[in-house]
Amino acid sequence: MTKKLVAELIGTFWLVLGGCGSAVLAANFLSGDAQMGITHLGVSFAFGLTVLTMAFAIGHISGCHLNPAVSVGLWLGGRFSSSQLLPYILVQVVGGILGAGVLYMVASGKAGFEAGGFASNGYGELSPGGYSMGAVLLTEVVMTFMFLIIILGATDDRAPIGLAPIAIGLGLTLIHLISIPVSNTSVNPARSLAAAIFATDSAYLGQVWMFWLAPIVGAALAGVAYKWLGQEDG
Repeated sequence: MTKKLVAELIGTFWLVLGGCGSAVLAANFLSGDAQMGITHLGVSFAFGLTVLTMAFAIGHISGCHLNPAVSVGLWLGGRFSSSQLLPYILVQVVGGILGAGVLYMVASGKAGFEAGGFASNGYGELSPGGYSMGAVLLTEVVMTFMFLIIILGATDDRAPIGLAPIAIGLGLTLIHLISIPVSNTSVNPARSLAAAIFATDSAYLGQVWMFWLAPIVGAALAGVAYKWLGQEDG
């Protein structure tokens, strides 16, 4: 169990450092007058790549959840023990905060750095595209639902062997391509809390409840749905 928890901490650390790091450090990077930033597309792939790489690195150790919503969805889908649920969530939160902390220390090494939103999630005025609370809630529930359907399906015993990390990583990339303009894409409560802690505007932290509630609801619905959908008929 200790090795599983350490693996989850390292994996969530990497997800936040890699995903949020790409947004904070590289999305709008200028070299002189040249725009060298990776933009929305690059950030989407960065999040997907963090999960893909960690799935290959630690999937055989901890299952590579990296996300409290994923742990909840797998638990309700009958793939994860209830006794491990809270410890997993705790280390995911800690790993995410450590990743955001390292990112903050790196980013603050540049003169004139201001954290701003620090890749945080938000709705209303804090939504990148100005989307309402209702639109953000719906987006996060649906995107997390689909993410868990991908995870549960790709890791099913009947699925092609060894390809789950690719499907899951590309699934997360697609989710970010769709929803960065809406909510800056959470689908992961640990990632949302970690970024909001370091944001300049405390309003992001005040909205973080949404990015716990919506992903967990979406994941829970997917866990229940796939438990029925994936059941072999007698």
